[in-house]
Amino acid sequence: MTLPSCKNWRKSSYSAANSDCVEVGRSAEGMIGVRDTKQAVNGPVLHFSTREWSDFLRAVRSQTS
Repeated sequence: MTLPSCKNWRKSSYSAANSDCVEVGRSAEGMIGVRDTKQAVNGPVLHFSTREWSDFLRAVRSQTS
């Protein structure tokens, strides 16, 4: 299976100044990609469907409220 290529990467607003952060991007197919900024070009990317990403965000937000 070939994974989609994500574009328009955005750095997390919770990122530290020393590049300890993650970036989130979206592919043309609608998949959400998450990567480590320090390894941006050569590092691995976690891929989520829109539904999986929504479920993940909901779970994280429920833990911080």
